[in-house]
Amino acid sequence: MWLVNANVVDVLTGEKLLDRAVQVGEDGRIVEVASAPPVLAKDADVVDVAGRWLLPGLISCHTHLSVVFPFSDTDEQEDPAITAYRSATRAHQALQAGITTIRCVHEQNQADLSLRRAAARGWISAPRIRGAGRAVSTVGGHGEGAAAVYATGEEEFYRAAAAEITDGADHVKIFITGGLAKKGENYDTLEMADGEIRGVVRAAHEHDKYVVAHSGDAVAIRQALAQGVTSFEHAYRLDEETARMLVGPNIFVTPTLCVTRSESWMRANHFEEHSIQQALAAADDHLLSIQRAIRAGVTLVNGTDYPPGDLVDGVPAAVHEMLLMADAGLTPLQALQSISSQAARLLRIDDHVGQIRPGFVGDLIAVDGDPLADLDALRNISLVVQGGRAVRGAA
Repeated sequence: MWLVNANVVDVLTGEKLLDRAVQVGEDGRIVEVASAPPVLAKDADVVDVAGRWLLPGLISCHTHLSVVFPFSDTDEQEDPAITAYRSATRAHQALQAGITTIRCVHEQNQADLSLRRAAARGWISAPRIRGAGRAVSTVGGHGEGAAAVYATGEEEFYRAAAAEITDGADHVKIFITGGLAKKGENYDTLEMADGEIRGVVRAAHEHDKYVVAHSGDAVAIRQALAQGVTSFEHAYRLDEETARMLVGPNIFVTPTLCVTRSESWMRANHFEEHSIQQALAAADDHLLSIQRAIRAGVTLVNGTDYPPGDLVDGVPAAVHEMLLMADAGLTPLQALQSISSQAARLLRIDDHVGQIRPGFVGDLIAVDGDPLADLDALRNISLVVQGGRAVRGAA
């Protein structure tokens, strides 16, 4: 496949490569980014980008495909086939929206691992999936009622984490604080002991994996950092000292600002009123926390906590989140990196995903305007290519 008459954004440097032609080989990898118009065979597969701007396919780092709204409707005994059907629909919607890679951080019945196998066989159309299988929660903790795995004590957490990894998980998800979903729940409530966190980290490290922590408060984040956790979700309340502690080459924060800034979407999806009000009440602290993280230089990646292809105020949730992160203080280039190259680094696939350059997979999206000048260009993604295959908009 050749994509011609394209303006290419280098998301590492911010360089704008004008009037380029991008070749993707039969193996789905980019062969070259040519500066001169190529001489093409008559039967060549050619997509005329017509002066639009090419970016790497989007990467969402906090995805739930199997989630049910309102959360209280979750049936922990649900038939795995029903879970898979619901999850496959969300996965297809995400891909159509330009999200070519996702990191799932808890799916009922390990639906993410099942979908990944189905996609590998060509049975479904889905983003590239990095999966956690089921999250591991304390009994009565934030994961209670979500069809998570429940454990108590260091050895139980170790065994539960190891079991998910054995089943194919790329990372392990835990809940170190409460959250915003349940009535009366507090996101500053600590839910795991040091030994329990340590048990999960031990299991992950034995298999060259890492731990993802639902984390609402700075105290719990410092606790988990001390035990070796490197990936933190939400950070609703983050002080400056803790933000500085999160600065490091292999530490990542997924802000999920849209969790506290999507009232219209929550109402449209029948969230319970207490969940909506608790999210709105946390919004100011949440924004201030992420602004502190930005000033400190924390590496931020894009994630939604919602199905990332769902429309929030008319745009895919992943794009909505990117715009919120820019409003919080990221530059346009940093915002694009959060959903491409930095996200790929967190997922440990940055050697072949998240950039437009030879050797990388041909995951591409096209927008009409220069996104480095105006991120609103991503509100209208008109072309989606995954692995050199046109998913949408090539005609």
